[in-house]
Amino acid sequence: MKRVAIFGNAGGGKSTLAKKLADITGLPLHPIDSIKYRPGGGEVPHVEYLEIHAGLLRNERWIIDGFGCAASAWQRFSAADTLIYVDMPLLRHYAWVTKRLLKGLFMTPEGWPANSPIWEGSLSGYRVIPLCHKHMTPKYRLLVKEQASLKQVHHLKSPAEMRAFLSRVSRGPAADHDSSAGAV
Repeated sequence: MKRVAIFGNAGGGKSTLAKKLADITGLPLHPIDSIKYRPGGGEVPHVEYLEIHAGLLRNERWIIDGFGCAASAWQRFSAADTLIYVDMPLLRHYAWVTKRLLKGLFMTPEGWPANSPIWEGSLSGYRVIPLCHKHMTPKYRLLVKEQASLKQVHHLKSPAEMRAFLSRVSRGPAADHDSSAGAV
């Protein structure tokens, strides 16, 4: 596990998982939102975002959490040796976007660009959830099936599976090959 792509719908816990995984593995963490948006919430020009993203992919070690755009996401999935798909029930995504909104009133959420407007970001999350579920979830599920024999693939469908995955990783490489829930 040297190049890790973490992806899934908005509000699924990707950034929290990515931060914990980075703490355990020592891999450098690059949240897509901190690459795609400037502090304060302004969007980086698309060409600049793609250049930054391509530079990250050339590194030997990374965790990249998020989507960005379809082209960069699929480049990242191809370059990764480990795919982690966070695929929670739809209502949990809405609940966790709401939780992030409330928490964001007091502190910056994981993976959130500094001084970015929490209200606008949360409204965007609410809009993205049904669109991602309709258009991207089928593609993500197909991706993890197709890549399961080529890469390490983890399809995490619940908070318990996320905790079990992190526990296996913290125990070391031998534990990463066990067949517990969540591993494809």
